[in-house]
Amino acid sequence: MTGINEATAASDTSSRPERLPRVLTVFGGVLLTLSCITPGSSLFILVPELVQSQGTGVVITLVLAAVISVGVALCYGELGTRFPVAGGEYSIVSRVLGRGAGWLTFVLSLGMIFVVPPVIALGTADYLASVVELPVAATGAGVMVLATLIALLDVRSNALVTGTFLAIEVVAAALVAGFGFAHAQRPVSSLISPTIPDTAGAHAPFTWGVLLTGLAVGMFTFQGFSSAVYLSEELKRPERSVVRTVMWSLLASVLIIGVPTVAVVLGTGSDAELAGADFVAIVRSWGGPALSTFVGLSVAAAIINAVIVMVLQNARVLYSSARDQAWPAPVNRAMTKLHPRWKSPWAATLVAGLPAAALAGLVSSETLVGVTGVIVAGLYLAVAVAALRARALSAESGWRMPLWPVPAVLTIAAIALALVNQTPVDLAVTAVVLALAAVYYAAHLRRHPNQWTIIGN
Repeated sequence: MTGINEATAASDTSSRPERLPRVLTVFGGVLLTLSCITPGSSLFILVPELVQSQGTGVVITLVLAAVISVGVALCYGELGTRFPVAGGEYSIVSRVLGRGAGWLTFVLSLGMIFVVPPVIALGTADYLASVVELPVAATGAGVMVLATLIALLDVRSNALVTGTFLAIEVVAAALVAGFGFAHAQRPVSSLISPTIPDTAGAHAPFTWGVLLTGLAVGMFTFQGFSSAVYLSEELKRPERSVVRTVMWSLLASVLIIGVPTVAVVLGTGSDAELAGADFVAIVRSWGGPALSTFVGLSVAAAIINAVIVMVLQNARVLYSSARDQAWPAPVNRAMTKLHPRWKSPWAATLVAGLPAAALAGLVSSETLVGVTGVIVAGLYLAVAVAALRARALSAESGWRMPLWPVPAVLTIAAIALALVNQTPVDLAVTAVVLALAAVYYAAHLRRHPNQWTIIGN
């Protein structure tokens, strides 16, 4: 009997998917996580969108978004130390709130996986325009393919590549901040008593209603610190490193995005120029074409950097979902295979990157920013609710957020307030996606307990 049991155990072990190796330090995790936040592209792509709706109140909006993000980060930090697995939000929510909630969270994650990278990649051509004119769709698709190939490398090599790109965008952000403060023309009081200028020179008041409509996009601006949880299965000593990676990444992104934003608002004397929200043109007026060219190339590098890390983290979500038996058996086997040399989930990486490359020629980034903000808020809401529930289920050791449950409760309230103030179209699109996911779960997955089985740590 002993021999039979040993043989069975050996067979079970051999049939399990190979684990991702723990090779990342906190420093490497921060480089990858901060690269996913991609403060350079957030500063030059997302913040201008906010400026158009928030005016000089954009700084207040970003400050409030950063405060909410700290609460969210505390939730991610605690849950990431309890469940250091590659699936990210869906894997955590499934363990804490059940398979159904985990499935809905996974569907929200899928929206991020296949929509956000090509939307960001499409901005590359605009920022290369000062050097060479390129077709937008083809350039976006090319960036997606390049990022996918780089993401096939081992995770430490990716940390080195993305760290190099990250250094370039940090220098660009520092230059913008320096030139902006040097050309300051508005009083600091304009940040405290903001208005919303338009291109004709008129002003509208900055109200609570205006602030709340921009809050979801403001949170999306700092989105990406959750990547530390996606990488938690590859971080050394996750009981400590996950929360440190989350918090250091968020703090760095707030500084890299927030300080240049203040500089742009103060350094733009013309209301019409600020209302136009063309940050590259504003930088050109401060430092001339050479500075604007460098900044444009830096933003292009930041976009490529962000797409690399997004493909890398998205591949880990797909790898984890296949390990949890979310797909037909042949697909599960393929997407849990690790490259023999680089130990990366190579098939999941190709699935995460190549369809997105095809999608790059079919989407408009402007129309998807609002929906993406709602999706991000939905994911944050699920994680905050899970953070409330996790301690009741388990007394496992690990890092614990201070003042629990206050950060989680306040985060839930703030996100709910932000969601009810989003546009009906963005909310409706997200609701339809979740409704279809719920129908699929009720009609199929709930009746097949051998599918969508969340493995242990």
